[in-house]
Amino acid sequence: MELLSLSPLSPPLPPPPPPPCYSSLQLHSRISFSHSRIGASSSSLTSQVIQHTPTSNPKVVVTRERGKNSKLIDALAEHGINCLELPLIQHTQGPDFDRLASVLSAETAFDWIIITSPEAGSVFLEAWKAAGTPSVRVGVVGAGTASIFDNLMQSSKHSLDVAFAPSKATGKILASELPKDGNRRCTVLYPASVKASNEIEEGLSSRGFQVMRLNTYTTVLVDHVDQIVLEKALSVPVVAVASPSAVQAWVNLISKPDSWSNSVACIGETTASAAKRLGLRNVYFPTQPGLDGWVGSILEALRAHDSF
Repeated sequence: MELLSLSPLSPPLPPPPPPPCYSSLQLHSRISFSHSRIGASSSSLTSQVIQHTPTSNPKVVVTRERGKNSKLIDALAEHGINCLELPLIQHTQGPDFDRLASVLSAETAFDWIIITSPEAGSVFLEAWKAAGTPSVRVGVVGAGTASIFDNLMQSSKHSLDVAFAPSKATGKILASELPKDGNRRCTVLYPASVKASNEIEEGLSSRGFQVMRLNTYTTVLVDHVDQIVLEKALSVPVVAVASPSAVQAWVNLISKPDSWSNSVACIGETTASAAKRLGLRNVYFPTQPGLDGWVGSILEALRAHDSF
């Protein structure tokens, strides 16, 4: 595992003057707890690019599955921030993985397919193609999840329609806002993680939807963590996490959350709530999950450490 340095080798340049008009980061509002602090930030993020300066000191630990951290690393590089990659989780097939393609191949179509994470979207697309790309209408939990379909949607010929996203990127709001076609019984296919809660299917069922949930994948801890990289990660100001499983993995590694005083920047509220429950003290998350909001939370956490 090597340290990712995203800085050029040229001498430092003075920061450019600010443009005449640009949107600044909205400060996180904070909710105070006896042992933890959760900060919420706006998802709107337009910030001046800072010139990179050569440094070997990372400021953020990125923890997604290996090969899936590049978007966050690149986004932080635009702010002159270097990252240390320490994958904490990996995805494996769930018990219903093999059923998904056959269900999609059946003659009876679903009114909605609900996708709530990029990984769920990737698994679904694989099965959808194996089923012969049937016509489907998809609802996503938010922009980050919708992005998994971007390449497909750019094609003029496709039979997949991303037709719904809720006003707030949470499962609870999705279940309360998913459009229903009149009074008839609407059917929903929900390919999910084994570890996902029952919030979505319960919320939809209470509104009269008929929901089929398939546990198509699960998240497990990585088999091995490089101890040298971990030692470095423990001193980095901010750890970026994208799931409750990643939070649990980090807490397992640090063993004593109360003695670790750096910050955790979460991709959304669900992950932040898990971090709080597990005893982490400085927790930040965006009000609207997604890459821009996540970067905003990371920047706010760095400011709290005087590291940005």
